[in-house]
Amino acid sequence: MTTALYIILAVVIVGSALGTIMSRNAVYAALYLALNFMSVALLYLFLGAPFIALVQVTVYAGSIMVLFIFVIMLLGAERLAASENLRGQRFLAIALGVVLLAILGTVFISRAELTGIVTPPTAVDFGSPRQIGTALYTQYWLPVMITSMLLLVATVGAILLTRGEGTSIRDNLKRVDEKEQADQEE
Repeated sequence: MTTALYIILAVVIVGSALGTIMSRNAVYAALYLALNFMSVALLYLFLGAPFIALVQVTVYAGSIMVLFIFVIMLLGAERLAASENLRGQRFLAIALGVVLLAILGTVFISRAELTGIVTPPTAVDFGSPRQIGTALYTQYWLPVMITSMLLLVATVGAILLTRGEGTSIRDNLKRVDEKEQADQEE
């Protein structure tokens, strides 16, 4: 039962990844990517890493996907152009993909042949949310605070960049409303 579940999950992960890169509609590609993120989170959960699964869902399937959809809708880039000028790049991508699969196959075969490697036993609560939180806020508190300050500065910078030179937020909202009304009239 467990092996069948892993196989089904692997097929969904590979299928959604292929759907992401092969979809001509950017919104569908983003939805395939969200399915991929959720499937990977399930894989983490089945492997006994609930904290990583939770982070995968909240950060990637939640925040990053909202950002992707927002940018796609903001830029109006839902559809890919019909003409394709990437013929040489497609051949190169296929060749590099085959090389990557050959390297991965070699690594897996060589790892299967290794014997006598003993991994030390892990603690029962290894990787639990409590243990990770304790480590982050005791041993690694300075990098966590620096990262949070960098994210805050980046957020304020993004707001100031979108605001424009010498305009207020209210003026920007009026301009967006006027543009939406003009689009609806057309």
